[in-house]
Order: sequence, then structure tokens, then C-alpha cells
Amino acid sequence: MRSLALGLLFSAFALTAAMADESCKAQASDKKLAGAALSSFMKKCETDATTACDTQAADKKLSGAAKDSFTKKCVKDATGT
Repeated sequence: MRSLALGLLFSAFALTAAMADESCKAQASDKKLAGAALSSFMKKCETDATTACDTQAADKKLSGAAKDSFTKKCVKDATGT
């Protein structure tokens, strides 16, 4: 019984985290952005994603090609492009 309760609790946290990590493209679509507002939002979102991904790469102690590859994929996933 206890393991079932813990499983449900962890599933709820995973679902919440997945929804919080919605891509920039999806967020822009939800906000119905277009034109200059869309461009500005996407540029800021990509900049924020790059910063976050660089931090993650540093935490993983990546450097060189491994860091570049990780950061490129991370930003692509975060922006939804």
C-alpha cells in the first residue's frame, strides 16, 4: 500500500515537471503571439534556454565538443524548434 502511494506521488511530480518544461514554441502558441511579439518572445526564450543549458553542461563538467553538442540539443529541445 505504501509503495503504491509513493508511486502515485512520484508520478504526480513527474507530470507537473513535464508540464512546467513546455517548449518556447508551445508557450508562444498558447499565448497566440505573432509578428514582432513572437520574434521578441522567441529570442528571449532562446537566450534563457541557452543560459540554463550552459549551466547544466557546467554542472555535468562537460567541455569542448561534448558541451557544444549537449547545449545545442538542450536549446533545441527547450525552444521546440
